[in-house]
Amino acid sequence: MDTAHLKLFVETARQGSFAAAARSLDIDPAAVTRAVSTLEKTLGLRLLERTTRRLVLTDAGKIYYEHARKLLQDLQRAADEARDLAGSPAGVVRVTTSVTFGHKILLPLLPALREAYPSIEVDVILSDSLMDLVSDRVDVALRLRQSTDTSMVGIQLAKIRYHICASPHYLKSQGRPRSPGELVAHNCIRCSVHGHLSPWKLRDATGVVEEIEVDGWLVVSNSLALHQAALDHMGPVLLADWLVKEDLAAGRLIDLFPDYEATPTDFDNTLWLLYTNRAYVPRRVRVFIDFIKQRMRDAATTGAGAY
Repeated sequence: MDTAHLKLFVETARQGSFAAAARSLDIDPAAVTRAVSTLEKTLGLRLLERTTRRLVLTDAGKIYYEHARKLLQDLQRAADEARDLAGSPAGVVRVTTSVTFGHKILLPLLPALREAYPSIEVDVILSDSLMDLVSDRVDVALRLRQSTDTSMVGIQLAKIRYHICASPHYLKSQGRPRSPGELVAHNCIRCSVHGHLSPWKLRDATGVVEEIEVDGWLVVSNSLALHQAALDHMGPVLLADWLVKEDLAAGRLIDLFPDYEATPTDFDNTLWLLYTNRAYVPRRVRVFIDFIKQRMRDAATTGAGAY
């Protein structure tokens, strides 16, 4: 049995269409269709029913899919274990994180990873949507929230603190709010991601929490754009320390309430590294995880902040 045909069939069943499977594997859709048709002819079975909207597994297809998926996983594990015994870590590590965190934190770390492990390739998927690590074949996720999926292994990398800040130019022209409640009189730059728009929450040193229903004319879906809008003097913004710490140190942005903890969602925010809970973690994935963990420890030890 041609394992390439099995791989194309499994991906087609997972994606629900020939076109989606082709996009996922970056090949010609016609090649996917031919492979699945050849597999069906070889077996003398119809594995997929073609509807007007998507492909659906037949009863026989469901059984074959589960066995084929397991077989491919076993073959991949065998290849990983053999490769790990052969020498230095090698192969592709698929990593996902948010667009902003990827640009600001992850990508600058990769030259050092390349120097330490020249045989490792990194496939970085930047997305503000939460990807499914299993179905999307992702090895590692770096996320600013904990996963509730028990099939995931979660490692806390660093605490995250949020700051409400604005540029000196904005504060000079519009006035600096003297208390959190005065933010309602300002055009705050808000994030449109679900759960982040409003209210902003602040907690003082005694633990008292205040929720401020901020408003403003500009709403943005990406933290990089929120950050730039604040630097362009458009108003107060709520952003994580790893994104604004250099601007605060340089005076390009001013922390409006340094004695408060702030958050768009919940307090005690943490950067998490997640990977699938499986029997064997390939060496290339293990060294990537260890590399990221060490970089976080080094940053904390040198006093460079969370990152």
